[in-house]
Amino acid sequence: MTDSLTWLFIFVMLYWAYCFFWGIRASRRTQTASDFFLAGRNLSPWVSALAITAVSFAGWTFMAQPGLIFRDGFQFVNTSFYAIVVPLAGVVLLRRQWMLGRRFGYMTAGEMFSDYFKSDALRIISVVIALLFGVPFVAILFGASGFLVSELTDQAISRNVAMWILSAFVLLYSVTGGLQAVAKIAVVQCVLFALGTIVIGVYALDISGGFDALNMGLAKVAQNLSGLWGNTEGNGGGNFPGFFAIPGVIQWTAGLGVEAPAGGPWTAIMCLTFMMSVMGIQASPGFTMWGFASQSPRGFAIHQVWGAAFCVGLIMFVFVTIQGVSAQLLGASAEVNEAGLATAQLLPEISTQQSGQLVTHYIKLMGDKLPWIIGFLAVCAIAALQATGAAFMSTTGSILTRDIFKQYLQPDADHEKQIMVGRLCTGLVFLAAMLLATFSMEATILLGGLAIACAFQLWPSLLGVTWFPWITRQAATLGLIAGIVVVVLTESIGQKITANSLPWGRWPWTIHSAAWGMFFNIIICLLVSALTRQDENRVHREKFHEFLHEYGSLTYSRRWSKSVAWIIVLVWMFFAIGPGAVIGNILFGEPNAGYEAWNFGMPSIWAWQIIWWALGIGMIWYLANKMEMSAAPRREIEKLSDS
Repeated sequence: MTDSLTWLFIFVMLYWAYCFFWGIRASRRTQTASDFFLAGRNLSPWVSALAITAVSFAGWTFMAQPGLIFRDGFQFVNTSFYAIVVPLAGVVLLRRQWMLGRRFGYMTAGEMFSDYFKSDALRIISVVIALLFGVPFVAILFGASGFLVSELTDQAISRNVAMWILSAFVLLYSVTGGLQAVAKIAVVQCVLFALGTIVIGVYALDISGGFDALNMGLAKVAQNLSGLWGNTEGNGGGNFPGFFAIPGVIQWTAGLGVEAPAGGPWTAIMCLTFMMSVMGIQASPGFTMWGFASQSPRGFAIHQVWGAAFCVGLIMFVFVTIQGVSAQLLGASAEVNEAGLATAQLLPEISTQQSGQLVTHYIKLMGDKLPWIIGFLAVCAIAALQATGAAFMSTTGSILTRDIFKQYLQPDADHEKQIMVGRLCTGLVFLAAMLLATFSMEATILLGGLAIACAFQLWPSLLGVTWFPWITRQAATLGLIAGIVVVVLTESIGQKITANSLPWGRWPWTIHSAAWGMFFNIIICLLVSALTRQDENRVHREKFHEFLHEYGSLTYSRRWSKSVAWIIVLVWMFFAIGPGAVIGNILFGEPNAGYEAWNFGMPSIWAWQIIWWALGIGMIWYLANKMEMSAAPRREIEKLSDS
């Protein structure tokens, strides 16, 4: 343990030195509010691509995804399609928001909403959603980094002490260098995130005996055991172990906590609606600022095609999946151990409540022979968690400064005053997140779970700004409020608020809370838009869309392909993350038919997922490049304002 602590200290110090360097360097380049809040709108395409990739995926993917795959199996692997769906959301929204930010000088989503809809209601709601990301969501990430270090040092350093020390350096470079420092550091964090997950995945495969041995072991498990959620009982094409199959298209259950679905909760509709929820990541107010900060939309295309769809997809469907399923055969599953099907007893048994500790156990196992690897992989994990946490903490502080302080308290604040207040607000967001993580993890998890689903409710408002001028101010506002209320009522916090009086639990009918919220959001948005379609601000909104059409419409020769493109998207969604995904349960061999029956020497659903991941890369490339949805405008945008 002494050697491991020494190497942990060495790698953390090297990582901190890099963070400190960029914090100081960026602070010396900060002259204006735009420099601090948006890196001067000058993040190069590659910096933007790598930073956005890290912010979108790193924290969740590194620590949480392997454990949940270990717990729920290949049905949960289907959620790895967020490597395709998240950039799909960016393809629709980011470029047009960037164009508006360049033209009108917006620094926050709230400023854009307020100017476009001529109302501050959406500005205030966007601030509230930003706070969900900046406080409880960040608290989850920072808390996880403290827990990781505590476990790796066998509690020699407590979770809270580790969390405060590690996170203090995030605060330091965020308040000194602003978004430029956060972005430059996120580039290295992205690389560390990728290296760490790949190294652990390769190690897990190696100690499992290789790819063939891994799948032979899985085939025996599929023939003899049902897994945590039991068999699918006819849902999804047969009575298969839930670990190896998507349990049907939909199940009409009352929701988790009230009624358990047969074979597991990740039905095709659950996966589809979960994918809808992750679209909230790049619709969040903080992410809009990342879009505004980019020098060119070319960075979006690099992120969408190569950073997210290809690289993160490869990490998710191969290396992270291997981490999760290998653990079943390496001693982590009590059920597999009792049946005598484990190929090795290298990992400690992990309960369903402890699934988030899987990555930590892999790191400790590797460190038994190579003490230095603990330091390296610990820094990879810390970097992954901090990449996402720093981004949302920093942008939340900026949003409070621009949308509250400058808008309502001191409209004439100069650049120096805005930067000072921005640093103060970032510090306050940090303090709130750390106190929440220190004293109430239950509240942290309940509130943090709302962030992405509530951000998804911003989609109609954002589509109004970027695509559809007929969405009115009243429609966008009322739909957003209704959507957020429904999200709360279909999450765990809804039962807390109502003293368990609701007749449903979390995600009734295996439909994610984000989709329940969006259902009511869209209905109200459409109805109110129809009733208020002659509102006095229609002409004002049309001016924005005339600008977007002038600078961002397709060339005439490619307009015919627009319908084809969206047909491709719908087909992909149906078979990859929608009802058609259940075909993958048996197309390449039934899960419990034995290894010889698996056509590709791997579970049918895994092969199906990899095929549709590859097709998803092509789809994103086609939309981003051929359909020019992430291409630079054909001519330079004239700036009307840059406040």
